[in-house]
Amino acid sequence: MSYQYLLDLALILLSTKVLGIITRRFQMPQVVGALLAGLILGPAVLNVLNGTEFLSQVSEMGVIVILFTAGIGTDLHELKNAGKSGFLVALCGVLVPMVLGTVFGLAAGELGWLPNATLLESIFLGTILTATSVSITVETLRELGHLDTKVGGTILAAALIDDVLGLVALTIVTSFAGEGTNVLLVLLKILLFFVFITVVGLLAIRFFRWMISRADGRNLRRYPVLAFVLCLLLAYCAEEFFGVADIIGAFAAGLVISATPKAKYVQSKFEALSYLLLTPVFFASIGTKVILPELSLSLILFSLCLLAVAILSKIIGCGLGAKLCKFQNHECIQLGVGMACRGEVALIVANRGLSMGVLSQDLMTPVIITVVGCAILTPIMLKLSFRGQSPAAIQENGLVDNYSQVERLDIVSATLLQKDDEYRKKDKNK
Repeated sequence: MSYQYLLDLALILLSTKVLGIITRRFQMPQVVGALLAGLILGPAVLNVLNGTEFLSQVSEMGVIVILFTAGIGTDLHELKNAGKSGFLVALCGVLVPMVLGTVFGLAAGELGWLPNATLLESIFLGTILTATSVSITVETLRELGHLDTKVGGTILAAALIDDVLGLVALTIVTSFAGEGTNVLLVLLKILLFFVFITVVGLLAIRFFRWMISRADGRNLRRYPVLAFVLCLLLAYCAEEFFGVADIIGAFAAGLVISATPKAKYVQSKFEALSYLLLTPVFFASIGTKVILPELSLSLILFSLCLLAVAILSKIIGCGLGAKLCKFQNHECIQLGVGMACRGEVALIVANRGLSMGVLSQDLMTPVIITVVGCAILTPIMLKLSFRGQSPAAIQENGLVDNYSQVERLDIVSATLLQKDDEYRKKDKNK
């Protein structure tokens, strides 16, 4: 048995913390430091870390926990209000990137950047750009203190709908490629998934409320464990039985817990786990996926232009959807920037095209560069877009983030223990 994973974890935790502190000194979100840590330690620079199966599984658990805690912290009433605007933002955020990505692929073929480019390959390139990875945006918004705002709620709603629309787009494109996928069957499975989530959610809410009403202080400790079991089961069912992303199942489980008493208690338990292990591994693992072979000038230009198209298409598309919902101009920009991040979904679509022979191997490097570039630039752009706006929930020193929350919990606990010791001494003196 190899114990290399212990050294890998130690390097990831140390490097993400150090670079997180450095990026924070430069007024940037700490997730940027975590992403840079994976990039520097990965094959692209030092080649100290490689994407092992263990790190991939811990990374997947990290994104599940991020979306689970985001669901717990979501106001169901606000999410319901954001449903209509979220749908329009997601719809425009899928259509515009697909069109612009397809046009860019065809133009790159004409310029010689993408030799032997076909219409289907260009459409697949546009399909890759439709994907949104909300996990980095959620962590950044939480760090900035704007997750529970109107913009934050709309981004969450739009990201969930975006995943579904992106799945439908992928299904349609693969059917054109002769994969033999039944579009109606996929749509039926998506519909059944939401019916399943609704039924299980209502039953789970009743169960948790009944359990809490009968629990004493000691039995209440079982509540976070059972909540996490629900999260894992819904994430598993989403992927295995309905073909929907596991993070949607995890977010749905978080929404269920948010509708029960002691939701904040559960959220506080998972924030510590996420901060200590899962979140750093998730963000660092994105950087370790970057492999830079010998790049020609045309491939470098193609990669940079693809990154620009990926970001601008989401800002234009989602901003247009937000404008139709009468959001203010600065909120349109914030929504577009928040939806610009790409992640594992884009890589899954690219791998699917590669396995089908629709995408060439040369396209994988630009796609990975685009995913990592969006992951690094999105937190920075979000920080700039919210500059000058006070957080929705102002905490101590006006700073609200996942890291400082844990640190403040430690400070509060130490203060309470100190006060308790003082009272005990006073009682003894009396």
